[in-house]
Amino acid sequence: MASAPESGTAQIQIRFTTKQEQYAVPDLPFAVPAGINSNELNVLLNELLREGRSDIKASVDFDFLVRGEFLRQPLNELLEERNVSFEDVIDVEYVEQHPTPEPMDCLMHDDWVSAVQVRHGWILTGCYDNTLHIWSKTGTHHLTIPGHSGPVKAVAWVSLTSTVGSFVSVSHDQTAMLWKWNIEDNSVDCIHVCRGHERSLECVSVNNNSTLMATGGWDTLLKIWTTSMWDTSSTTSQSSGDLEETEIKRAKLDSSSKSHIKTPIMTLKGHKEAISSVVWTDNQELATSSWDHTLRLWDAELGGIKSEIAGNKSFFDMSHSSLNRTVITASADRHIRLYDLRSTEGSLVKSTFTSHSQWVQSVMWSKTDEHLFISGAHDSQVLLWDSRSPKAPLFNLEGHEDKVMCVDWSNSRYMVSGGADKTVRIFKSRHAPSKTGSEEVKEEL
Repeated sequence: MASAPESGTAQIQIRFTTKQEQYAVPDLPFAVPAGINSNELNVLLNELLREGRSDIKASVDFDFLVRGEFLRQPLNELLEERNVSFEDVIDVEYVEQHPTPEPMDCLMHDDWVSAVQVRHGWILTGCYDNTLHIWSKTGTHHLTIPGHSGPVKAVAWVSLTSTVGSFVSVSHDQTAMLWKWNIEDNSVDCIHVCRGHERSLECVSVNNNSTLMATGGWDTLLKIWTTSMWDTSSTTSQSSGDLEETEIKRAKLDSSSKSHIKTPIMTLKGHKEAISSVVWTDNQELATSSWDHTLRLWDAELGGIKSEIAGNKSFFDMSHSSLNRTVITASADRHIRLYDLRSTEGSLVKSTFTSHSQWVQSVMWSKTDEHLFISGAHDSQVLLWDSRSPKAPLFNLEGHEDKVMCVDWSNSRYMVSGGADKTVRIFKSRHAPSKTGSEEVKEEL
């Protein structure tokens, strides 16, 4: 019979549980040293598996959950923190450890990379030299796109097929631009210049059905626009941006082409300082974060604020999970905080994640796992977290040599980040769900 490793004299009763049936062991309580840690639990559990399962030969690395939190310290210390009686039988849930993400390409740019988003197999980036770039997932550079007259602060894909794509970019030049990309001849046209903001823009988000987009910035206003490329109510204006021939491919903007001025369909007021992030929580609801220390939930159909949460620091970024319905925030300190915008009970901050040593600039939830998210900070680190492990991240995705300005996990297979070192770093997730046939096709677009 498996025996517990020696880790102290006091004993405690535990019972192993798991939702991963392939690793199930008998549901029986037994005594272990009270100070047992996760490494010792791993040894014990693997011994139990080998005793009861002839099909498991190699050791498996597990993480252990006690009262919903990963065990990152001796068990007795966690129980004392949670005021759990040592007389109780403690349920210890185990899950297979997340595999180490695989470093892939480093995409070199000419200036700070302040915006990035992945759609299928394409990577869209924005820089402080006012340009946009399109890359393949394999690191091949396809286009440099001029047009803005100020640093690009955020980008978002609107739609993408095998022949045509559309996307939006926002800039310190106070405009958002809607672009159409002809993939077959690798040319881009600016279809609409969205005007209405009176100061620099910081963020943009497209709703789930790609019909609306929202922008925010330093004029404190949240504006909603249609994403339609055929908005006949817009006025016509000559496309901005001078083109120069260089050795790299430039966007083929026809000098005779014209873009249209688009105006917002709704303007929402409420924030007192810059809006740093906007996300659609559904097709008619928005959440925003701001330098005014608040998070707000908005009704995009009726117009107006639905709820507000006040923090004690400026918020730099926010990400909403459609899987767990919570948001994580990046703030003017080294902490990441998890909020439930709809909660009316208990503490406003549901969890705090601390490992960064400087300001956290960007955060993003996984689209496929309700517990996982990534963060990027001024300490040059990109960290992969599990929300059940607030004391320590799962992995440090190393590579950046200066502050991290943006992160993206829109494609479940690729964790992507950009920074002041003028690079985009790509890590491949080995934990991503298996792709269907249609997803394989999209990946190759």
